[in-house]
Amino acid sequence: MIDFKKYINQKDYFIAASEIADEMNVNIYAVGGFVRDLILERNVDDIDILVVPQNNLNTDSGLNFAKKLARALKVKDVSLFKSFGTAHFAYQNIDLEFVGARKESYSRDSRNPKVEVGTFEDDINRRDFTINTLAISLNKSSFGELIDTFGGVNDIKSKLIKTPLDPNITFDDDPLRILRAFRFASQLNFKLDEKILVAANNLSKRLEIIAQERITEEFFKILASPKPSVGLKLLYDSGVMKVIFPEVANLAGVEQRKDFHHKDVFLHTCLVVDNIAKVSDNVWLRFAGLMHDIAKPVTKKFDEKVGWTFHGHEEKGARWMKSIFNRMKLPLTKLHYVQILVRLHLRPIALISDVVTDSAIRRFIVALGEDLEDMITLCRADITSKNPEKVNRYLANYDKVMNKVRDVKERDKLREFQSPVGGEEIMKIFNIPPSRKVGEIKTAIEEAILDGEIGNNYEEAFAFLMKIKDRFI
Repeated sequence: MIDFKKYINQKDYFIAASEIADEMNVNIYAVGGFVRDLILERNVDDIDILVVPQNNLNTDSGLNFAKKLARALKVKDVSLFKSFGTAHFAYQNIDLEFVGARKESYSRDSRNPKVEVGTFEDDINRRDFTINTLAISLNKSSFGELIDTFGGVNDIKSKLIKTPLDPNITFDDDPLRILRAFRFASQLNFKLDEKILVAANNLSKRLEIIAQERITEEFFKILASPKPSVGLKLLYDSGVMKVIFPEVANLAGVEQRKDFHHKDVFLHTCLVVDNIAKVSDNVWLRFAGLMHDIAKPVTKKFDEKVGWTFHGHEEKGARWMKSIFNRMKLPLTKLHYVQILVRLHLRPIALISDVVTDSAIRRFIVALGEDLEDMITLCRADITSKNPEKVNRYLANYDKVMNKVRDVKERDKLREFQSPVGGEEIMKIFNIPPSRKVGEIKTAIEEAILDGEIGNNYEEAFAFLMKIKDRFI
């Protein structure tokens, strides 16, 4: 395990903090995620400093300590949050946050605790998981000593998420910790203590008191983890998914009729998201992967001849996106991106046939624009068969599609497609003001290019404009 004393002795901010602690007669500790990540050898870019006045009466100890340390380090920009008793500043690309020791009590209708001045033990006891209860002393007399009250080091070594207290109490006090448990399991690839799953199931409805923004933040941290399916499956298995994202929960289940069955769409979707995570850090592409089959349950029908069908699920799923974005408080700037990937995710496979026209490929290119490569990434991730021969065949088909796409794109110069004759010129030629008619004329030119009637160049577009002008003027 890492030599904590050696590590912190190399950091000037820890040495300065130790000096100031003695001057102020306080005990200070680096606590929580910083210590956990040091042990796990993960990148550390933020540190929580716990300040404990030796008389346990000073409510501003964290604020005062932060101000003194900032002056010693010549940091001018210090954020003080007096109502929360916390302070923050950045130093050498490290975010340092300071808080006085506290104990908390909760009411049933809020996750915001009543906070009082507390002891070191009070502060450690209130933390969410044993892996986050670790502390390193920064005082000179015990510089670098590790304090492990709840066996957090062993749980890190065992790759186990546990709560320091009864998880029913921990989650009842702050239901968001349920999602944090699943998020840590997904980020670190840790197992969950069985008691956590039971408590999460029992208390899943308590998540209704949590602000949607906080739920969404934790959910997207799960999506951003190295293997998102770890967290997604925990959400489903615990019953929490049904509370926070019922459309995803409804994907689960397999039904069989005669010789026909369909695979569990939830498990398939988890594989798709994992496949995307292997090749892309784009969390919105991962979210599109999570959403691509979201409407399958409501479009599922059984055909006696061909078996299960899900006709129109891609269009219905795309239409659902706006309400899902609004409910989950997602940025609407990402709505079109997710919609277009959901709506068109079946299109590439239809472009494989040798009889597919260049016009169909042009329309596909223009519809996706700069999201074309992301679409193919999603389509390739959508191949989750356990049959290697089938997987290779489908991947080869997508390579074939992309070869066609690149050929047409290069040949027709469709990188930034729009009418070669612009709106300003159309208004000048026909002496008309800005209006819907200008847009209709531009669209007619663009449609002619997409259909292959004319080339994507100014000369042919202008000639075509002169040819059709009587239709509009």
